[in-house]
Amino acid sequence: MPSLHAPTAVGDIQLANRIVMAPLTRNRSPDAVPNTLNVAYYEQRASAGLLITEGTAITQQGQGYADVPGLYTPEALAGWKDLTDSVHRAGGKIVVQLWHVGRVSHTSLQPNGDQPVGPSAVAAKAKTYLRNEDCTGGFAPTSEPRALEISEIAGIVEDYRKAARAAIDVGFDGVEIHAANGYLLDQFLRSGSNHRTDAYGGSIENRARFLFEVVNAITGEIGAGRTAIRISPVTPANDAFDPDPQPLFNHVAAGLPNDLAYIHVIEGATGGARDHQQGPAAFDYAALKAAYRDKGGKAAWMVNNGYDRELAEKAVESGYADLVAFGKLFIANPDLVERLRDRAPLNTPDKATFYGGGAKGYTDYPALDTAA
Repeated sequence: MPSLHAPTAVGDIQLANRIVMAPLTRNRSPDAVPNTLNVAYYEQRASAGLLITEGTAITQQGQGYADVPGLYTPEALAGWKDLTDSVHRAGGKIVVQLWHVGRVSHTSLQPNGDQPVGPSAVAAKAKTYLRNEDCTGGFAPTSEPRALEISEIAGIVEDYRKAARAAIDVGFDGVEIHAANGYLLDQFLRSGSNHRTDAYGGSIENRARFLFEVVNAITGEIGAGRTAIRISPVTPANDAFDPDPQPLFNHVAAGLPNDLAYIHVIEGATGGARDHQQGPAAFDYAALKAAYRDKGGKAAWMVNNGYDRELAEKAVESGYADLVAFGKLFIANPDLVERLRDRAPLNTPDKATFYGGGAKGYTDYPALDTAA
């Protein structure tokens, strides 16, 4: 019987345990450049079997929130090199989440103040995080997007490929493609945001085309064993909606390469109810997994959303999942692995410090030995 604390391999990456730090946007990288505070934050949590970075923009066009990191400038790449070296010295493994937010952005964050882009000119009923003139942060509605021209799509696929190559070159153990939570790849998948009538819209096969092109470009560049993907079949995050998500995401799962490192599934509403549903019936996550496994898929299966110690142990021991990702618990507990192992008390996260700011609520949560 597998254990939450037992070592495992995901593709080409060897992990000390099956506890994963989920990607968590924290808005503490001004000018999209990772800094020494970010290094300390990730290093503190390096006992996780795997660290997944916060969403990291592949280009400035892919940037949707103030003070989130990027992978598209020499300064950012140098900052990431310092960070990956630090995590590896601490014994950890780390992958970067490749992010293009699509329509979930604001003109003030885009090159030359341009409109954000999406599959269609349909605004998201969502908000983004902006830096105010007094250097404080606040939330504002997203800007009206424009529809991508079909001639532009290949260029964004190439941006993903370049970002994946850059990630490996600066020391990441792999990449996670962010295809969840209503961002660009998810926007193409869902009929609520994709109203196209060309080869990238309409049928499920067409709406999934862009995603598969990105996956193929990245696996061709760095290998499937260092490539992973994150999906969120029924989340309403960032105005994500599809009236019948089961066949859509079963098609996605069945079309992914057999030898990916892992598939990361958000169950229910991101950060909310685990039993949230869209469509005519409750989503069948076992059927989603079967759609991948039945065609020979071997990637590790990672689950996420609302897991505590008991749920996580049951998921791994039963074979339901290979890995469990924790978000808010890792924010407040840098030594979450040890706390789960020892059944120790947990720090409570301070929601007021989730987005923006400095060390408070970021690197100052006490570890068990410090608290003692």
